[in-house]
Amino acid sequence: MVRSSQATTFTFSSSPYFDDRGPHGHAEPITERVNPHSRPVVSYYFPKGVGAQHYGEHHPMKPHRLTLTNALVLGYGLDKQIHNIYSPRPATQAELEAYHDHDYIEFLSRVTPHNQTEMKQMIDQFNCVEDCPIFADMYEFCRMYAGASLAAARKLCAGTTDIAINWSGGLHHAKKAEASGFCYVNDIVLAILELLRYHPRVLYIDIDIHHGDGVEFAFYHTNRVMTVSFHKYTGDFFPGTGKLDDNGTGLGKHFCLNVPLKDGIDDDMYLTIFKTVIEDTVTAFRPTAIVLQCGADSLGCDRLGAFNLSIAAHGECVNFVRKFNVPLLVLGGGGYTIKNVSRCWTYETSVLVGAVIPDELPVTIYDSFFRETKWKLHPPLTGRVENQNTAASLQRITIAIRNKLRYLQGAPSVALQEIPPDLGGWLADEERTKEEKDEERSTATAGDIRLEERTIARNEFFDGERDNDADTADEVPLSQSTSKGKAPASATPASTAGRKPRGGKRGRGRGRAKVSATESLAGDDEEDADEPSPVRATRGRGRGRGRGRGRAAKAQAKERDTETPPPDDASMDVDPEPLDV
Repeated sequence: MVRSSQATTFTFSSSPYFDDRGPHGHAEPITERVNPHSRPVVSYYFPKGVGAQHYGEHHPMKPHRLTLTNALVLGYGLDKQIHNIYSPRPATQAELEAYHDHDYIEFLSRVTPHNQTEMKQMIDQFNCVEDCPIFADMYEFCRMYAGASLAAARKLCAGTTDIAINWSGGLHHAKKAEASGFCYVNDIVLAILELLRYHPRVLYIDIDIHHGDGVEFAFYHTNRVMTVSFHKYTGDFFPGTGKLDDNGTGLGKHFCLNVPLKDGIDDDMYLTIFKTVIEDTVTAFRPTAIVLQCGADSLGCDRLGAFNLSIAAHGECVNFVRKFNVPLLVLGGGGYTIKNVSRCWTYETSVLVGAVIPDELPVTIYDSFFRETKWKLHPPLTGRVENQNTAASLQRITIAIRNKLRYLQGAPSVALQEIPPDLGGWLADEERTKEEKDEERSTATAGDIRLEERTIARNEFFDGERDNDADTADEVPLSQSTSKGKAPASATPASTAGRKPRGGKRGRGRGRAKVSATESLAGDDEEDADEPSPVRATRGRGRGRGRGRGRAAKAQAKERDTETPPPDDASMDVDPEPLDV
């Protein structure tokens, strides 16, 4: 028997799924399906279960915002205007290690809330404290959103989509070997590395209120990726980087642009400087792909932000980038007032697919989240913070950005300057021979046909076609060229009789004097082969060799005129004339 007090108790299960909106109304979902052959082709990535993860009770990062966003997208019927919707596979450890250190990824895969006490030293080493806590299924969460960004990048490289959306990605603070700012794995860097395999130049745009330091650091030395970040900068606001003077270094000098802003910037100022900087950057850099990080903490009334942007202005930034008609990867990022984040990303999804949606929200099971704002898509978010930016300060920033862009002198060459990870390994693997691959696999046939590399000792007798010491046709056996008690001659008659001096009768040649001298004594050597006359090997350069060759040419001419052999002492064993140095 149920008590009356229990029967009247209000619980979540007894509450209605949908609020009674009264006169406020609701949006009807779109029913018309998109033409599969229409352009641009839009792909939407939503990893299954990514919105169920939880950083902690009091942590500002709430992955549940992704569930709310997906519910609104489906409630508006935008799924019918999207060409492809995917639930991609998680990224593998090898894919994560394309950028991150192996030890760091190994740590993420092993650490859990149950063993974090034993791994305290590694937790401190990899900065998984406070902002980046250890929570259940943390590694799976990282694999989910990183896998979605990688799948979207591959789709763009294949040319089968024009716009790829992954609201679960955009975690731009993670470093190569440490977590930072609620981010563990930098899916943006992984996606850009994937894009660089096909696209020669990639432009990264960040409209999060926090500086995109992780992405900037990753590509600080390259001219194939230009990073542009619009963020709040005071020196002590997290992460404390992103000054106007940070330009990049080495090949990447002037390929890193920062637009530091102050609190309270409004829609007009933000859109003016955004469109000016981005248009100049696209004109100078000419990117073949764009990655846009749409952190929603730059909206007004954000839990951690201090700007005065409306959802419409935030979406206009996305629409401006879309109009360049360049392959576009759109990612999420920050945003800590989840009801505003979900509305913002839903509106930007409609902008990307080219659909017009009403201001009334559709009916979903999450109506209670939007009850306070009367279930509107564009609630008033501006005017809450005083605007500390001035037209003069923004003009100074714009002039500084344009001066940096002048140093580019046109877009960088399309020739690859840096081969992304994995791709270099594949190329090296393709260049290996079959025998090297067999040796790696330890097969029984490894090395069977590599006979030319056989090592044979010089004093080993080996009579065959591969004999290292075999006598060639032009060589004379050692027993015939030397005699007991006598030093071997520099060149035997048999080896030199067939040679023709390159100098001829020219007095200044580059041949060796000993060759012509040997030919002049060919007649005497035939009569006295057992005792060859020693020949002085003069290897001097310059005018000395020219004079020696001229003397040999005169001796040949005299021999032809007289047709008598020269005397025995007419050898070249004479002192050369002094050189005029």
